[in-house]
Amino acid sequence: MGVGGIGIWQLLIILLIVVMLFGTKKLRNLGSDLGGALKGFKSAIKDDEADSDSESEEKQEDSSGETIDATAEKVESNK
Repeated sequence: MGVGGIGIWQLLIILLIVVMLFGTKKLRNLGSDLGGALKGFKSAIKDDEADSDSESEEKQEDSSGETIDATAEKVESNK
């Protein structure tokens, strides 16, 4: 048995039917489109990570270790 109870012969028959339905040219175009989309997605993720890294470095440079003292006062309402 293969993946999920499907044997190698069943997978080959499914592949043959898909190739017969769509043709090799459409499958090749689909594969290249999918590869291009994945490449664009990966580059967008890398750009986003680089942007977030540079923003976090800027935030760390802005905070020079100064502290702010703040106190809260309770406000009572007379109703």
